[in-house]
Amino acid sequence: MSIETLKSYLPENALSFLKIWFADYPIHIKITRNRNSKLGDYRKMPDQSHQITINSTLEPDLFFFVLTHELAHLIAFEKFGRRISAHGNEWKTTFAQMILESLDIYPQDLQLILKRFSKSPKANFMSSSDLVRYFHFDQLKDDEVFMESLQIGDRFMYREDAYKVEEKRKKLYLCINSTNAKKYLFKPLAKVQKV
Repeated sequence: MSIETLKSYLPENALSFLKIWFADYPIHIKITRNRNSKLGDYRKMPDQSHQITINSTLEPDLFFFVLTHELAHLIAFEKFGRRISAHGNEWKTTFAQMILESLDIYPQDLQLILKRFSKSPKANFMSSSDLVRYFHFDQLKDDEVFMESLQIGDRFMYREDAYKVEEKRKKLYLCINSTNAKKYLFKPLAKVQKV
């Protein structure tokens, strides 16, 4: 992929950071169709080059954030060796430094969220309720709510099954399935339909 093609997916002024971060590495970036299971992916190829895939449907700020996440894998593995944990301390430190280094390209309200996030980066941005709200809040359908907006005893639908909120456990919600009486844990930002 040419740098000009990549530029069309990025926020303004992001390219200068990528030129620094890409510097010494042979990288192939593939823009993919939307994948529900992941936003991006990093792999070291058999020929020792690096491949990063990123969903084409991401808005520029999220695209750059995901690309930074994946590049942090490459840089951490190259700097500390292949035996480090994929989302261990070396990756967290690398990712946090890259976020803070490039902070000015993001809108001010997102900068505040990213500063907090960089103190302890998560492997999956879905684990950061602030980031999920920032990037996805307006994508709720008319009949959807986030799990965190429900109260104990509320009933809701999730994937055509009915549930009742039993209790909140730290950050997760323990819920009982109305059909089979099994208990399930839901994340605060799971999208459900309140009934």
